[in-house]
Amino acid sequence: MIIGLPKEIKNNENRVALTPAGVSELVKHGHQVHVQTNAGTGSGFSDEEYVQAGASMLPSIEDVYAIAEMIVKVKEPIESEYALIKSNQLLFTYFHFASHEPLTHAMIRSNAICLAYETVEKADRSLPLLVPMSEVAGRMSVQNGAKYLEAPMGGRGILLGGVPGVKPAEVLVLGGGIVGTQAAKMAAGMGAQVTIMDVSLPRLRQLDDIMPANVQTQYSNEYNVRNAIKTADLVIGGVLIPGAKAPKLITRAMLPTMKKGSVIVDVAIDQGGCFETSRPTTHAEPTYVVDDVIHYCVANMPGAVPYTSTLALTNATLPYAVMLANMGWQAACKASAELKLGLNVVHGKVVYKGVSEAFNLPYTPVEEVLG
Repeated sequence: MIIGLPKEIKNNENRVALTPAGVSELVKHGHQVHVQTNAGTGSGFSDEEYVQAGASMLPSIEDVYAIAEMIVKVKEPIESEYALIKSNQLLFTYFHFASHEPLTHAMIRSNAICLAYETVEKADRSLPLLVPMSEVAGRMSVQNGAKYLEAPMGGRGILLGGVPGVKPAEVLVLGGGIVGTQAAKMAAGMGAQVTIMDVSLPRLRQLDDIMPANVQTQYSNEYNVRNAIKTADLVIGGVLIPGAKAPKLITRAMLPTMKKGSVIVDVAIDQGGCFETSRPTTHAEPTYVVDDVIHYCVANMPGAVPYTSTLALTNATLPYAVMLANMGWQAACKASAELKLGLNVVHGKVVYKGVSEAFNLPYTPVEEVLG
């Protein structure tokens, strides 16, 4: 198969979808890999390393899209890429369709095959291609939250871990999944007083067993959330419904009850955000303020640590990319229930129910496009 690796062009997105080691593995299996010049520079990988791994270098993104049967990316295509996508071309990347209607319609019109990292799902309901970036984002959410609690950044001027004789900050984590667990561990390690909420009692029992003494668990409902945000200095939103929009757990009406200069970090922003006042921001302009509450809603948070993120992502995606290249997307998705769940839009048809429901679009069972 001919595989294309374009340079990411989303704002401050420095990750790349494959490391040179990943390229080498695909080449070893007999595939051609064409890499756009400087695609890996932001992650610390030079063109020379890709050439040594067996890739061919192409000067422009247009060249990569034109030659490739499969495009491997990190972030969803942005508007300037829509016209480059060919009919029958396989795109393997994060899409987050349910939060972006224009992208959904563009991919329907493209007649391409859109296989989304975030909905590839194992039998135990885990999301193997979302996990590594959720781990990064969960940890970064606390780092960034702590920074924006500083007075020069507009925050309350509170140190997350406090000092002897001074209470630490209170951190509220919404969601006990990968993001929430990593955020709670990071905040606890920095000395904060942490409350983690979830709607799953079995998950709360697990967290109660493994978390340090400065982490408390609490069942998540509107009443408990409404009360908890009144005393929280930092709120992390890490709620995910695979392939669908995130629920709005904090409404605009609740914000005035929060402390002036408190910070909310919405890690669920890729799926529409779990705060009613959330809107996507960038690393260039990461925050805005509503009702004296600082909002950090950067949609590609792991892009700020691209070396770590690229290695972690390639570790997870490469086995699937090799399977797709070796077998072709139809045979691979028939053979792998995990990959089949990654199919979202195929030849102009929406084949993932969460996406069809988000925009009231016709739904086609995935079996119909697999033949």
